[in-house]
Amino acid sequence: MNIKTLVGNGILAALYIAVSMLIQPFGFTAVQFRVSEMFNHLVVFNKKYIYGMILGVFLTNLLFSPMKAYDLIFGVGHSLLSLLITIVCCRFIKNIWVRMVVNTVVFTCMMWIIALELHLAFGLPFGFTWVTTAIGEFVVMAIGIPLMYALNKRVNFEKLI
Repeated sequence: MNIKTLVGNGILAALYIAVSMLIQPFGFTAVQFRVSEMFNHLVVFNKKYIYGMILGVFLTNLLFSPMKAYDLIFGVGHSLLSLLITIVCCRFIKNIWVRMVVNTVVFTCMMWIIALELHLAFGLPFGFTWVTTAIGEFVVMAIGIPLMYALNKRVNFEKLI
């Protein structure tokens, strides 16, 4: 990993943490609107962003989560698996808009991991919790598509790292 990639991922992790801190009350409930999740779209531009995303999720859960042990396993696991699935899918998809839609669908569907976490930790009903967390994830990721696309036009995420 070169210095540019290392610094870029460090900045991404810091941004993820800062944005998560601002919306902390809405990022750790049964209906999650963790706005920082839209940064997950960065991997569709360059797979090297996975390091900053995983570090950001890990540190955010370590610093702010009311259920640290669960979130460090399930939250980081959810992000890692979802990002890896997206990276594999992107090998076969060239259109950036389609990549971001696929990424949104992957993260939304994989919210079953977070629903399982909340079921095990608090006894929340799995199915209902999957739906509510998936809705929150979908909304954030869907709003993130045009935002990240527009930002990419200005900063070129593919070559930034």
